[in-house]
Amino acid sequence: MKNQTIWRRLLLGVATAAVAGQCSAFSFGAEQGVVIPPPALDENTQAHSETAVFAGGCFWGVQGVFQHVKGVRSAVSGYAGGAADTAQYERVSEGDTGHAESVQVTFDPAQVSYGSLLQIYFSVAHNPTELNRQGPDSGTQYRSALFPLNAEQQRVAQAYIAQLDGTHAFGKPIVTRLETYNGFYPAEDYHQDFLTEHPSYPYIVINDLPKVAQLKQLFAQRYQETPVLVKGTP
Repeated sequence: MKNQTIWRRLLLGVATAAVAGQCSAFSFGAEQGVVIPPPALDENTQAHSETAVFAGGCFWGVQGVFQHVKGVRSAVSGYAGGAADTAQYERVSEGDTGHAESVQVTFDPAQVSYGSLLQIYFSVAHNPTELNRQGPDSGTQYRSALFPLNAEQQRVAQAYIAQLDGTHAFGKPIVTRLETYNGFYPAEDYHQDFLTEHPSYPYIVINDLPKVAQLKQLFAQRYQETPVLVKGTP
């Protein structure tokens, strides 16, 4: 796990021009989006704003996907599942903090429901059948997990997982965990908007840009070209 941390840190420190031709060296093969039905059960809320927390591997790609969804007001990379005093990238990368790399999504339920966000999460944002890993990254910090913030989110998420498993939508059982929400801690500034700021990094090119492309293809009606960025418009 420490080797993976070092590897990702090296990518952070290498100039884009120097690594642009090295994508094949880091190519693990992008996950393909899966066409799945929408949830049969969804939230019924009159709220004008709601927050949800999703964990699905490296937060760069998950954040990048949700930033392109209509109705999403913000998507922040961070940590959930552990304590405040271990919510730092170097510690979380050791794999023993209980944290998962996560994304906190604030959205307008009148434009996009929690169930619709779950459909995107399971379909294109990550592979929910991989246990404690996503693509080239392994460890509990890369687990597939949802952190429902209320009983309604818990109910919708449980029902949707049962629905997808019942129809064998993925061919393998879904391993996504529903975990108790005990706080979300934003990640360091250099992790925010990483996909948008570093579109030529091999990791992003191979693992994450295809997710955004699949969002545009499979969820055209929900896709917005301009992402909602943490740091605002460049």
